[in-house]
Amino acid sequence: MRDLVSDMASCLSVGGVRITRKGKALLDVPSLNLDGPGSTLILGPNGAGKSLLLRCLHGLIVPDRGQVMQDGVPLNAERKARQGMVFQQPVLLRRSVAANLDFVLKRQGLPRSERKTRIQNLLTEGGLDGKARQSARSLSGGEAQRLAILRALALNPETLFLDEPTSALDPSATQMIERMVQRASSRGVRIVMVTHDIGQARRLAADIVMMQGGRVVEHGAAQQVLDAPESDAARRYLAGGLVT
Repeated sequence: MRDLVSDMASCLSVGGVRITRKGKALLDVPSLNLDGPGSTLILGPNGAGKSLLLRCLHGLIVPDRGQVMQDGVPLNAERKARQGMVFQQPVLLRRSVAANLDFVLKRQGLPRSERKTRIQNLLTEGGLDGKARQSARSLSGGEAQRLAILRALALNPETLFLDEPTSALDPSATQMIERMVQRASSRGVRIVMVTHDIGQARRLAADIVMMQGGRVVEHGAAQQVLDAPESDAARRYLAGGLVT
């Protein structure tokens, strides 16, 4: 049995999802299918609806109409329990690094001896071996984000949502996060990640969802979208000309 991730990637699909506020459509996605191995990265300018789509996929926001399906089944509590999410600003408990991990492992009903082994494996995975007893709130930004990702992976998710996890990090810390994402993806976790970093998209993405104005303007294989985009919106964004 593997310690960190589930055995199968998950298939997500969106059908007729729409979110409206004060008469304005903030998200309007008639159809979107995310399946197959590898990581999906969501790109687009500020206000494009990237984080809103991510929250819909995770069930944190219920759309005004339409639905999200996971593996052909409408998203429900059981399905959401198979997902993990890490926000741009990591939310950590006021406990030690090890206790943050133990908190989620305890909820899985694992005996103490097994939890101890899992915690050590996770700390090694995230390069936090020497930080087990340190307060989680005293970690650097990169360390805190790695702990947040480890805590999500401790739940053995089928899908892991990441909302700009490296936006405030330096290149070294970013590289460590990217390695964690690549390892999780290679072990079968379905990664769906928001980023503004086109270079990061090239390094990590199997496919890319490009958004503008709450709509998906292009979705396809990463190389195709990045090197030969079909939509004018994607071309302008990748050229640095689309800012809203």
